[in-house]
Amino acid sequence: MNGILLVDKPVGISSFGVVAKVRGIWRAQLREQGISVKKAKVGHTGTLDPMASGLMILVLGEYCKRAVEFSKLDKTYEVEMTLGQTSTTGDQEGEKTHVSDFVPSTEEIQKVLGSFVGEQQQTPPIYSAIKVNGQRAYDLARKGKEVVMEPRTVTIHKIGNMSYEYPIVKFTVDVSSGTYIRSLTEDIGKKLTTGAYMSNLRRTTVGKFSLEGTLTIEKLSLQTLLDHLQSV
Repeated sequence: MNGILLVDKPVGISSFGVVAKVRGIWRAQLREQGISVKKAKVGHTGTLDPMASGLMILVLGEYCKRAVEFSKLDKTYEVEMTLGQTSTTGDQEGEKTHVSDFVPSTEEIQKVLGSFVGEQQQTPPIYSAIKVNGQRAYDLARKGKEVVMEPRTVTIHKIGNMSYEYPIVKFTVDVSSGTYIRSLTEDIGKKLTTGAYMSNLRRTTVGKFSLEGTLTIEKLSLQTLLDHLQSV
């Protein structure tokens, strides 16, 4: 099997977990045919946190060589952030710290959101899959070791569709590859002086690919895999 697979990842499973499920189905088929399971190459083209949902592009077979090509595509997210607190992980899973009871106006939030549109330097969260000295940053952070993340250049193309009912702010955002939404929400919280963390996240597009016609984990089988595999 060679091609890409568009999957709608649910909340509660890691990106590596999705890859493992697809690889497991493929390997089972190869074993039945007496073929080496080493041929069952599956990879993903950009992680989604376990608490996030949405579009993942998986690469199978020879398409694994093109993983970087797909990982560099722009992405769109539906974001929910909670004001008034920060989180050690930047999302709802971390330990929360109260920051402020200040309730900003809708106009203040819109102005701050607009100020983030454009190219900027962003520091990735320490709880991320980025490798630091050969180890995953989140592994080091969980061990209590100091993790220094270097800023990177990212671009926020557009922020829109905002809705607000304190302490919840929802919006959609179009971003360049390498942008961390957890870092974006933390930076927004700092600028508002309220503190903030990402409380929900859903990826809706990657480049020209969308959630339309995606495969869900609940319906994953050899036949649905074959039906949804596509060449581009």
